Amino acid sequence: MKYHYVASEPNGKVVEGEVDVQGPAEVLQILSTQGLRPVSIKPVGFALGSTELFRSKVALSDKVFLSKYLALMLKVGTDLLKAINILIDDFDKPAMKRILIEIRQSLEQGKPFYSTFAKYPKVFSQVFVSLVRAGEASGNLEIVFGNLSTSLEKEQEINNKIKSALVYPMMLLSLSFLMVIFLVTFALPKVSQMFQSGGFDPPTFSLIVFAVGNFIGTYIWILAPLFVVSLVVAWYFFLKTLPGRKIFYRFINFVPVISTIVKKIALQRFARTLASLMKSGLPIVQSLEITAETIGHEELKQGLLRISREGVSKGLTIGEAFKREPAFPKTVTNLIAVSERAGHVEDVLDTLAEFYESEIDVSVKTLISFIEPTMLLVLGVAIGTIALSIIIPIYQLVGQF
Repeated sequence: MKYHYVASEPNGKVVEGEVDVQGPAEVLQILSTQGLRPVSIKPVGFALGSTELFRSKVALSDKVFLSKYLALMLKVGTDLLKAINILIDDFDKPAMKRILIEIRQSLEQGKPFYSTFAKYPKVFSQVFVSLVRAGEASGNLEIVFGNLSTSLEKEQEINNKIKSALVYPMMLLSLSFLMVIFLVTFALPKVSQMFQSGGFDPPTFSLIVFAVGNFIGTYIWILAPLFVVSLVVAWYFFLKTLPGRKIFYRFINFVPVISTIVKKIALQRFARTLASLMKSGLPIVQSLEITAETIGHEELKQGLLRISREGVSKGLTIGEAFKREPAFPKTVTNLIAVSERAGHVEDVLDTLAEFYESEIDVSVKTLISFIEPTMLLVLGVAIGTIALSIIIPIYQLVGQF
């Protein structure tokens, strides 16, 4: 893989060039042997078939490792710059290495630690950047990265639970879809041809099913790519564009069980995020504003903004502002109000986050227990329809003799 580098010579002259190596670590080694000081290292492009093309995205597990490692290294008294240097050697992912190298360059130039994270909003959330910034300003980076690693681990745990719970339904859906396509594409046209060649007229119900099978069998090479393209376009529109996401979330809010899970996930994220921001020492108004932008639920987001702008900003206590907001459950608002009087808001928010984590787990299992029989029912109806379209004319044919 080719890398473009910019480096400086001992006399201060800046040079640049390209090298074809396995990763950024080798570029650094080459520059070191030439007595050059790296300024920037960027990949020129990805070679076809290279596995690095698929490893270039910074995953949640990478951020968990980064936070946990920095918390540990700072706890034992390791210098921040030295910790970053060790991380550069440990990470294999090109994307993460590039970010770490940029962080090192920023530190060497005297720039704030959080500034590099802020350049990558798609990788590091506003909460992550704000916490690092607050920790750097207060000198509590060790505590901040400890809290970050805990929060990210909890988020990863919830994601893994949801993904693992959906594995079996997705496999069942895929196999069912392939089975129906096989029957409609290959079995039905042959049965239909057999009846037609025998001079027997099947009933209308069978003729309709045979017509659908013949149509799909004839145009399968057009319909299959069109179906795949439609799925990709729908995925991009509903998950990657703002209008599409609004439509998608509006639809989800009308689906009973799913809407409940989505709201519980948002409440868990709200409690965990607000607790972390308050522990880091950020002002409550700023903490509420940042939390509102990260919870991923429009109703709760607007509720938090009202709490911040129409409540706390105008002199109300946190508890009073939350009690006036109908978007949040009464249990949450009452607990926050009581904990504020006792001076333990952060601890209660952590407890709420743990409570909603267990609730999400139960809700996901309930959803799966509902989806599985529903999918089996749909599959049974589809296969039963195909079977009846074949069996009915066979019985009628036998009855003629």
